[in-house]
Amino acid sequence: MATDETLQSPQPNPDAPIGIFDSGYGGLTVLREVTRALPHESIVYVGDTARCPYGPRDLAEVDGFVQQICRFLIAQGAKLIVIACNTATAAGLAHAQQTFDVPVIGVVEPGSRAAAYTTRNRRVGVIGTNATITSNAYSEAIRAIDAGITVFSVAAPRFVEIAEMGVRMAEGPLESFMAEASKVYVRPEFEEIAREYLEPLRRCGIDTLVLGCTHYPLLKALVGSTVGREVTLISSAKETARDVAETLGRRGEASAADDPSHRFFTTGNDLAEFARFGGRVLGRQMESVAHVDLDGPFRGPS
Repeated sequence: MATDETLQSPQPNPDAPIGIFDSGYGGLTVLREVTRALPHESIVYVGDTARCPYGPRDLAEVDGFVQQICRFLIAQGAKLIVIACNTATAAGLAHAQQTFDVPVIGVVEPGSRAAAYTTRNRRVGVIGTNATITSNAYSEAIRAIDAGITVFSVAAPRFVEIAEMGVRMAEGPLESFMAEASKVYVRPEFEEIAREYLEPLRRCGIDTLVLGCTHYPLLKALVGSTVGREVTLISSAKETARDVAETLGRRGEASAADDPSHRFFTTGNDLAEFARFGGRVLGRQMESVAHVDLDGPFRGPS
């Protein structure tokens, strides 16, 4: 016999949106992979540009940001939330999973899993922000899968600055942006910084390198040319998109909508800049951008 609790459980709503957030623009690389894997899904994205970057901040403070943004996304009707930021995942994933009733997926575990399954010599490098590296989130996640893997971690905070600089410097239409951006990144001043960060890892004999920040996939050409072709670069974006698809499939919440909506919010005040810059990362125009005050009252979707 069904219990009262069973009778009162809400029915799955496949057309509810997926919530995705980051401290700024880097999470759009994850959004891009999610929309490729799940083209029928509606998305609500939050870029917390007013408080970006998260990397230098205390993890407890970032955990508070995660709680705020997740509450906002729940108010927007999100059926699943992706923390598309490595620092925020390290700081607040477990707390968010304990707080909210919808699935919350981070980017550390999918990237770690891919690295553990890819390495052959069991020597894995990780680059990320100061907070991500200090948290040891990747080291612990990779070694939880295979305790025999040796993980070498290096903080590379200037890569975030370089990634955003390259987006602003690249020219041409959005459709050709990624190819143009790759050329922008391969320049002497950037290569010198890349060698400073990556040479110690190369000397450790790694055969796999985790790009432990969602900005870093924009730098694959620069990073790859520095560590060499024999090192496999791991971006968590595709693995995260796969986890999202599998989770929605198991829950019976995958959408088949023909007209999904993509809504974008920023905590910053320059909506035009967010749309212009974000559109270049996505490779297409943003449909709508609105300001959100995370300290104010949250309203559900209108």
